[in-house]
Amino acid sequence: MNKNIVIKIGGSLLFSEGKTINSKKITEFCNIVKNNKEYDSIVIVCGGGIIAREYIDVIRDFTQNEALCDLIGIDISRINSRLVISNLKEFAYPQVPKSIEELSIAILTHRIVVMGGLQLGQSTTSVAIEVAEYINANKLIILTDVDGIFDKDPKLFKDAKLIKNLSYDKLRDIILHSSGDKQADAGEYRIFDAVSLQILKRSNITIMVISGKKLIQFKKFWDNEKEIIGTTISN
Repeated sequence: MNKNIVIKIGGSLLFSEGKTINSKKITEFCNIVKNNKEYDSIVIVCGGGIIAREYIDVIRDFTQNEALCDLIGIDISRINSRLVISNLKEFAYPQVPKSIEELSIAILTHRIVVMGGLQLGQSTTSVAIEVAEYINANKLIILTDVDGIFDKDPKLFKDAKLIKNLSYDKLRDIILHSSGDKQADAGEYRIFDAVSLQILKRSNITIMVISGKKLIQFKKFWDNEKEIIGTTISN
């Protein structure tokens, strides 16, 4: 049986605090992924990150057009994907798939496939879950800027507690509790939203949410170490 994996990396993790491209981090990430002894197929989904949100904020101010903001977010996520492809070199499929149909062709090459957003109103997390469902991935890894899923926002509350194991129903409760009117807005960042939850429930995928800030936990996962700080989401 084939072993397939999808890795979602937040766009902001590709940049330093000064919003400059973090070439050292990108190289470290790509070197880990290239050292592959486990998986038949690897798909990386890049988010738009802080750069996309800056574009979106200005365009929203100019036009009040959320569809246009979505398009910009998708464009930036694909540019981020090209950044990763350029580092992976011959290990990567050279083009960024813009649809599931294009992904179905890319995956046949058995190279690492890197992609961004697909359609309006869909977060790149939803894309990653949809891709994981399509390629029958054994696991989806989400690299974000916190250690996992917390009972409340760890950036706002010092007493926030990491949830190590989470069911789909509990995740739904957290999403509903934290959701606001801006959940569907272009560039609005959440690890999961209502759309991604629906795809997750039907696909029955196991997800690990871990920090990608220093890639320590990601390398531990890649090396099959057991003690990994993060959140595992399963049915």
